[in-house]
Amino acid sequence: MDELDRQDVVLLTELQRDSHQTVQQLADRVGLSSTPCWKRIKDMEASGVIRGYTAIIDRERVGLALCVIAEVNLTRHNEDVVVQFEKEVAHCPQIVSCYSTTGQADYVMKVLAPDIKSYERFLHETAFKLPGVTHVRSSVVLKEVKADTRLPIQAPGKAGKSKARRG
Repeated sequence: MDELDRQDVVLLTELQRDSHQTVQQLADRVGLSSTPCWKRIKDMEASGVIRGYTAIIDRERVGLALCVIAEVNLTRHNEDVVVQFEKEVAHCPQIVSCYSTTGQADYVMKVLAPDIKSYERFLHETAFKLPGVTHVRSSVVLKEVKADTRLPIQAPGKAGKSKARRG
């Protein structure tokens, strides 16, 4: 897919805001008719710009009250250990995000659990048994200040020109 234009950006912004909108609703917001709007969506899906659609679920209402940021260090950094570690992390449902990082930790993970006892069980039964793990430093999240899944997409030529709102 070529560079996104203003209509693509508006369309993606609208889909991120509410992906349950009909093609006609999206077309009205973007300023297109239904068929070209639908075609743009299908093109962005085919090119991988749109990777899928999902529901945003309140984690506390489904029994996942505890959120922990875990910093993980590996003993060795050879390719076999890293590949196996990342493969096992990808299959662990309690780990909802994991980033390979620079700095003091090799990886930073976001882990969700019902409570602190469940997290302790996760540490002993899962995290400490991941390939190459030598150290896990946990920080319990006291309050989630912002957890937005929407990307700050801007139209071409607008990068770096956004201003934070105050009020």
